[in-house]
Formats: sequence, structure tokens, C-alpha cells
Amino acid sequence: MFGVHRSSYKYWRQPKKPDATRVALLRLVRESYRESNDSAGTRNIAAMITTKGVKLSRWRATKLMKELKLISCQQPGHRYKKASKEHVEIPNYLERQFAVTEPNQVWCGDVTYSMPGVQGEHGCSNEPRVCLEY
Repeated sequence: MFGVHRSSYKYWRQPKKPDATRVALLRLVRESYRESNDSAGTRNIAAMITTKGVKLSRWRATKLMKELKLISCQQPGHRYKKASKEHVEIPNYLERQFAVTEPNQVWCGDVTYSMPGVQGEHGCSNEPRVCLEY
């Protein structure tokens, strides 16, 4: 009918020109991502661009970041393990009761990583550090 077979229409059709506002948004997303040292997610990117005066929703920021193949790199927080039961060979005599009423009542040692023969800021680090509460 129009001189173009329907199976080859998509090849015959002229490609669309890129939308200027979309290109500007992509540039802003890339800049904001780099400003955050590759750590900002979609919420932060949307907030950063909105503060620059361009409205951007979180969902649109998601689509633009996917298009640019940007992934937020957040370090997970360290999860401390709580001891659920007392160690068999090392009993806890103090049970975190550090209030001392007289000298030489409680002696505490600090067991930290040390290398024999290496001088640290606390003297010879291969000796145990002993604290006295007065």
C-alpha cells in the first residue's frame, strides 16, 4: 500500500532523534553518580538532581541508572556477633562489673593481636597490657 513491505518497515523508518531533555537527564544522573563516588542509589540520585532544580522521581532515576548501567556500591555495615554463651575455658568473672571500690581488687588484661619483638606505641607489644583501677 505505501510501497514498503510490512516486514521491512522498521528498517525503512528513519531513526528518531534523541530527546534533548532525556540526554540532559542522563548527563545529570552520570554526574551525580560520580560526585557520590559511585555509592549513590536511586533515592539519593533523585534527591541530588531535584536539589539542582530538575524534577526527577525515584522510579525514573531507576530507569536512567539501568540504562547507563550504574549500580550503587554500598559497603554493608559490620554486624557484631554477640556471645550467646560463656566460653568453657575462659570464664567471665567480672561480668562487665568494672566499678572498683579499692586498689588491686580487679586486674584486667588486654588480649590484642601482637607480633613478638615488634615495638608499638604502647611499648613492647608482645607483653600483655595490664590495667589497674584505683
